Amino acid sequence: MPRSMIPMSDAGGNMAVAEKVEQEIARLSDPSLDVRHAAVAALQEIGEPAVVPLLKELAEAGDNDRRWYAAVALSRIGVPAIAPLIEAMKANPAQAFRRYGAAALGEMGAKAVTPLIDAMASDEAELRGFLSQALCRIGTPAIEPLRQRLHDADEIVRSCATLTLWKLGEAGVPVIVEDARKED
Repeated sequence: MPRSMIPMSDAGGNMAVAEKVEQEIARLSDPSLDVRHAAVAALQEIGEPAVVPLLKELAEAGDNDRRWYAAVALSRIGVPAIAPLIEAMKANPAQAFRRYGAAALGEMGAKAVTPLIDAMASDEAELRGFLSQALCRIGTPAIEPLRQRLHDADEIVRSCATLTLWKLGEAGVPVIVEDARKED
């Protein structure tokens, strides 16, 4: 919808939200830990409108502290951030971006498992490694969905599911062994 067709209250409201998001993102680098935590809470409260600016911050942050707090805010926003974050990780090959993106997705827990596994169909091995790290961070809630993908039609997804279960160690290896026994 062209800006001229947006009702003034919506245009002003959207502008106010965008300004609030930028203010809170700026506070992520405040020397005070309390201010940073308050900024994360405010960004969580704002929710979906904060996702794209936080992805930009994650990509452009000059230091790992800012990346960390942007990732924490994304993880707290949760579901609305999952697909945009995975797409951004596909588009941005920077290891720091992907590392913090994977950490954010891993903190989102079970709700991120299926999109993470689906994204493993990528041809890019490094990206798949970061997605696997996120699944390992999620842990037990990822095991059953990974087990279900051991016989996926996509060979890459099958392989990634097996390797991720292997990386999960004591929790994942028995699933691989049990699946192999069923095959025999």
